[in-house]
Amino acid sequence: MAKKKEIKSKTKRKPVFQKINSFFGNRQTQTLIGVFTMLFAVFLLISFFSYLFNWQEDQSQLSNFTDKNITVKNLLGKIGASISHFFIYNGFGIASIYITVLLFLSGIAIFLKGSLQHIKKYWGWGILGIIWLSITIGFFSSKNALLAGVIGYELNSYFQQFLGKTGLLLVLLFLLISYLVLRFKLTPEKIKNLFPEKKVVKNSEIKVKPEVVKNPIEAPLTTPVESKEEKETTNFDLEIDNKKPTTKKEESKDTDEKVTIDVEKIVEETHVAENIPNKLVKDFGEFDPTLELGSYTFPTLNLLKDYDESISIDQEELENHKNRIVETLNNYNIGIAKIKATVGPTVTLYEIVPEAGIRISKIKNLEDDIALSLSAMGIRIIAPIPGKGTIGIEVPNKKATMVSMKSVISSAKFQNSEMELPVAMGKTISNETFVFDLAKMPHLLMAGATGQGKSVGLNAVLTSILYKKHPAEVKFVLVDPKKVELTLFNHIERHYLAKLPDTEDAIITDTAKVINTLNSLCIEMDNRYDLLKKAMVRNIKEYNTKFKERKLNPENGHTFLPYIVLVIDEFADLIMTAGKEVEAPIARLAQLARAIGIHLIVATQRPSVNVITGIIKANFPARIAFRVTSKIDSRTILDGSGADQLIGKGDMLFTNGNDVIRLQCAFVDTPEVERITDYIGSQRAYPSAYLLPEYNGEEVGTSLDVDISERDVLFRDAALVIVLAQQGSTSLLQRKLKLGYNRAGRIIDQLEAAGIVGQFEGSKARQVLIPDEMALNQLLDGEK
Repeated sequence: MAKKKEIKSKTKRKPVFQKINSFFGNRQTQTLIGVFTMLFAVFLLISFFSYLFNWQEDQSQLSNFTDKNITVKNLLGKIGASISHFFIYNGFGIASIYITVLLFLSGIAIFLKGSLQHIKKYWGWGILGIIWLSITIGFFSSKNALLAGVIGYELNSYFQQFLGKTGLLLVLLFLLISYLVLRFKLTPEKIKNLFPEKKVVKNSEIKVKPEVVKNPIEAPLTTPVESKEEKETTNFDLEIDNKKPTTKKEESKDTDEKVTIDVEKIVEETHVAENIPNKLVKDFGEFDPTLELGSYTFPTLNLLKDYDESISIDQEELENHKNRIVETLNNYNIGIAKIKATVGPTVTLYEIVPEAGIRISKIKNLEDDIALSLSAMGIRIIAPIPGKGTIGIEVPNKKATMVSMKSVISSAKFQNSEMELPVAMGKTISNETFVFDLAKMPHLLMAGATGQGKSVGLNAVLTSILYKKHPAEVKFVLVDPKKVELTLFNHIERHYLAKLPDTEDAIITDTAKVINTLNSLCIEMDNRYDLLKKAMVRNIKEYNTKFKERKLNPENGHTFLPYIVLVIDEFADLIMTAGKEVEAPIARLAQLARAIGIHLIVATQRPSVNVITGIIKANFPARIAFRVTSKIDSRTILDGSGADQLIGKGDMLFTNGNDVIRLQCAFVDTPEVERITDYIGSQRAYPSAYLLPEYNGEEVGTSLDVDISERDVLFRDAALVIVLAQQGSTSLLQRKLKLGYNRAGRIIDQLEAAGIVGQFEGSKARQVLIPDEMALNQLLDGEK
């Protein structure tokens, strides 16, 4: 009932805004507003000019506005006199006349186009120009206050007290030059091009340009003509006509006669002084993809919660651990030359330098013994520490320190990073913020048992990118089979999310839609590679740089390409339900999508070999391991042990194919994520989510199996499941009968051919045509 009331209240509110939008969006309304604005501009212009001649007589009458017996000389009466007095006398003086010009242009824009988009900039520059003109007039006509208005007169007096007359004149001159340079984009080169140099051509420098032969029969013939007096030779073109040939005598007569040449005006070709893309950049600046949402503001740091992150160093605990480590190693005849401790948020690293002749493997094998002597879990031995001549023993602190998301986001390392997709993951043992570039990973595999921080890690990755990248620069494709982990990001659908056309929810929870989305991303990948090929670049960064420099024409299909981050939570569930249909497109994306800006983040709580296959591992060099339950799972995710010895609660290991780094993952709570998404969602957004290419799966355009003998062995069971549930969907068969997507899709086709379910209806479930089990049995028995 509560939901129904809520829905009713929402439906009552909506029409109010719709009526307002439809009223002002109506073309007739816009026409009337445009005409009114133009006529009002004319009204103001007439009243302003009339006021300039009659202001002294009318000024004394303004206080008696409502008295009918008192008249004014202004052509537009008391209203015209009052408005003119406000703008001219109390305002900007005669500079106020420009307001009527702006109003008239606005009226024309509304009348013709129904919008003020093309006239907004004129208002901004116009107001600045009115203020400047008012002060300037006040400077040159200080005795006549009317011309400058109260604003111009008072500002002029105020500035002269501080700058003096000469200083104010220089400031006004500088503002005029600044206005011209910024408003009309003037440069010395542009001014020089406005006045091209005229070259005087002397008769002696005239060269006759050969004419183009229009008739193929006619051919140019160059004949020298000698002048007896000047003995100079002039070349010119003659065309041979199809006339009667002349004799030698006639030819000699013609040469004696004076030949005149009509010299046509020499046409000079225009040449461009610089490359067109460079000129476009100089005139308009580089293309800015963020302009469509130019008012967008990034989330503020106060949306994140503060925690007490002061690391307390317990000298007694450090000394106790040191003594026990030394004692345990001495029991096995391992001498130590030096020991050093580095205290981190959750773990302390003890670096030891063994005596000469001690084998490293001997210390490595004492991992369990050291853990026993320290009475601590989560002991990890690094032998040796990369880049150092020491052996590391990581021991958990008795009192762990929280690492907040706010502390890593506000760190200078993250804020000053110039990475393409920076991710602030947490802090190292030395308490340094750990930031990596997802674009260089290029894909991330994340695993961990339930409750060990995997979902918080995903939120940390997404939060980092939201704090650093504009909605125009990155888009997310979110896959959430559990349907609860990523739902908060629905608030930023029209800002940051990407989805298939004609789908309601941007966050994908249905297996069939996951398969379609992955295949759609493969199509997007191929389309982007085609664009890179046309642009003759190798990766998305070079392509976008070239596009920003206006070297790629949008009319040829080029556009700015945002990064796309595909996030899959609980990958194991997808492998169970869809198998190869999911693995194949993911493997293809992982192999090829790096160069065109599509990056994958795959998370699972069961890192077994049948989930994280060899193909997946080979293409995911960057891996994050939270605590897992066995050494086998640790080897699956990290190719080595260690993840089974973590202490949980965000304790994690990160590797990019080389060294393994122990981190404490930054903690970001659900209310913090909700505040961030609400903050972003409350701002102006794009009309819709970023649309991926349309992909028609196997359900679209089904080829029906009419032959009963070719039906699946589970056909009758599937029909019963569909009829009892009264829901005709492939995913229902997958869940109830534990089938793959392909087989379930074929059975749905067979059920359609048998008349049990209706036709495919997009994202909706198919209509079930059989009402109950009895009718189903009658139908199937009748076929036999």
